Amino acid sequence: MSSRYGTDWAPVADPRAVVQGDRHRITVLTEALIRIEWSETGCFEDRASTFAVHRRHEVPEFRVQERAGHLHLQTTRLELSYDGGPFDPAGLSVQVRGGVTNYHSVWRFGEEPETEGGTARTLDNADGAAELGAGVVSRNGIAVLDDSDSFVFGEDGMPASRLPGTRDLYVFAHGHDYAGAVRDLFRVSGKPPLLPRWALGNWWSRYHAYSAEGYLGLLDEFDRRGLPFSVGVIDMDWHVTDVDPRHGSGWTGYTWNRDLFPDPAEFLRKLHERGLRVTLNVHPADGIRPYEDAYPAVAAALGLDEDEPAPFDLTDPAFVDAYFDLVHRPLEEQGVDFWWLDWQQGGHSRLPGVDPLWLLNHFHFLDSAQGGRRPLTFSRYAGPGSQRYPVGFSGDAVISWESLDFQPYFTATASNIGYGWWSHDIGGHLFGRKDDALAARWVQFGAFSPINRLHSSSDSFIRKEPWTFGPEAEASMVRFLRLRHRLVPYLHTMNARSALEGEPLVRPVYWDHPEAPEAYRVPNQYAFGTELLVAPITTPQDPVLLLGSARAWLPRGRWTDILTGVVYAGGREVRLHRGLDGMPVLLRAGGILPLDAAALPGNGTAQPDALELLVAPGADGSFVLEEESGEGDGRDPGVWARTRISWSEADRTLTIGAADGATDALPEARSWRVTLLGATADSVAAADGDDLRAVAAEAGASFELPAAPPGVARTLEVRSLEPAGWSGIVQRVFELLERAQTTFAAKEDAHRAVAGASSAAEAAARLEGLELEPGLRGALLELVLSDPSATARPSGGSAAE
Repeated sequence: MSSRYGTDWAPVADPRAVVQGDRHRITVLTEALIRIEWSETGCFEDRASTFAVHRRHEVPEFRVQERAGHLHLQTTRLELSYDGGPFDPAGLSVQVRGGVTNYHSVWRFGEEPETEGGTARTLDNADGAAELGAGVVSRNGIAVLDDSDSFVFGEDGMPASRLPGTRDLYVFAHGHDYAGAVRDLFRVSGKPPLLPRWALGNWWSRYHAYSAEGYLGLLDEFDRRGLPFSVGVIDMDWHVTDVDPRHGSGWTGYTWNRDLFPDPAEFLRKLHERGLRVTLNVHPADGIRPYEDAYPAVAAALGLDEDEPAPFDLTDPAFVDAYFDLVHRPLEEQGVDFWWLDWQQGGHSRLPGVDPLWLLNHFHFLDSAQGGRRPLTFSRYAGPGSQRYPVGFSGDAVISWESLDFQPYFTATASNIGYGWWSHDIGGHLFGRKDDALAARWVQFGAFSPINRLHSSSDSFIRKEPWTFGPEAEASMVRFLRLRHRLVPYLHTMNARSALEGEPLVRPVYWDHPEAPEAYRVPNQYAFGTELLVAPITTPQDPVLLLGSARAWLPRGRWTDILTGVVYAGGREVRLHRGLDGMPVLLRAGGILPLDAAALPGNGTAQPDALELLVAPGADGSFVLEEESGEGDGRDPGVWARTRISWSEADRTLTIGAADGATDALPEARSWRVTLLGATADSVAAADGDDLRAVAAEAGASFELPAAPPGVARTLEVRSLEPAGWSGIVQRVFELLERAQTTFAAKEDAHRAVAGASSAAEAAARLEGLELEPGLRGALLELVLSDPSATARPSGGSAAE
């Protein structure tokens, strides 16, 4: 087997971190993470496992005391008590130091600590919630990861079964430091790699027997309609599927269907020419059979008899080499960029305890790095440690509101086990019914999920092209597909934070607010990078309001919707209402969100020469924009260019620092648009001493800074910031009432109550006194009470007049 499958792992711990007896071994990995092992034979496992690949770290301070055969180990974060015998609840326990709870922060052997949940292998056929595995984040402060049943890797990089008669436990005693627990998981298990920038755009996928002409024609239609994509996914019909029954089914295949794709290399070249990268679907379980183009070379390499199939076996080094060098490499040379590993054949291989899905993910990831490429796989989750092999494919979910309602929660909790790069079948895969609003809401969530991949089954009527839906749903899908590509500068910065700092893009709200009970009551709300809170709408719209809604909790401070400019006071729970053209995406006060400034971004995700900065006034803030050339694995800090951007609330000044680092990766000149959210076009600003005229934007007021080299610092001084204020709230109340399916008398009464109020509190009191339908009253109160600092008019008057 080739040495290219070796790794730079360090699985053997520093001996100074180890406390060992005849049949037990305790390793202090960090101040809050310990490994506890039991071996019936006294032989312990030092090989890398699927989960634990880095056990050698700087040794933390710890103290050990032994009295009468009883061992007591203490770090600054935990205390372990052990009687030296076979593990049992009476003799082995670990307690979190610091009094996280009165009694639940103690783990005794055999107990399963209650955690906030991790993730699952697949959502295949799920119609709503699916059972989740455990994570390492626990409200009680302690979690345990049992690594006893995973297989291991030998020094040659090949899989092996574990030593028999062993237990192998990792105890996470991090209290409410949830991010710290996941960072320690990464220390032992490996950080997620940096994704290629192009993976962050829209992916087009459909299980459909496209021809080369048909697929290219579809992409051209997307282009005509201003719909950008960065990845083209070709499902299984790219290969021959109608095979002689003596060979089995056509589910597995590696030979192009020349009836559909007469010139594969030319087809792939034209996809690249259109700015897309390409992945092909493979179901490898049936191995390499005699009808495949690659079979003669594989048979010769493996010494097979004539017409003898090569069985799929990634535990065989010879097959591994043939699988990559003779089957996949020729297709990659034609232009295939990465592989969709659609494994559905269980967790058993020819080697006991070895999961073939793990091997597919592991070997494909290593092989995809050949030739200096940035490695990428696209496959199902195989268990803890899978974060090393993104992107995840969550499987074939049922098309239903229940499925959509589960996916934001599912995506966020996956970060509790370090798995941050899920790709769902956006819009759902199979069954269900046509529902325009459901499809549009799913695309909205997709735009604010880790990977946005539209996909559906082979049913003729299940499609995701926006123009196959009604006008309102189509307009929404178009808006959010374009917005996804505009978000790439922000997403790639968060991609860097994930790979370099171990901070997932999507995180549950309670990560940043562990002591707030409200943070645990909004399972579908999540942090999206460092700047945004997102609350996807995952239930049908109200028939009276013609609006969807999401329950949200806003932490203290001010929060501004980037799509509407509405400002919300935090420190409360609220139901947020939006039409099909929007969803709640909130930027924290002082937050800075970099976007591609193009209204119609094209295919691919090239570095833009014009950026827009959305700024939410209300507090000081800063952001470091991270950019790089895309070469190598991106882990070297020296390949990054950094632009430091800051907002001073007191001075009302935005400073765009001179880019530093690897600035060769940046455009020669770049222009900037600065949009102050919630402001009006009456605002006044100056740049470099020159007055700038504000232009009204959908969510605020914008100022244009002319192009300059990225090494030149820029400053925008806002001399007058005019918020939309109460008049803006009254206008939005009018718009809400105008679309509501209720009596005209109720509309007039509600509008008069708000427009004639002298304060938000008075407007709320007046609305409470009206006999309005509960949903309508709630939506009106959301707007009226959104920003208590907004000054109401002293007398009534219609904002619509």
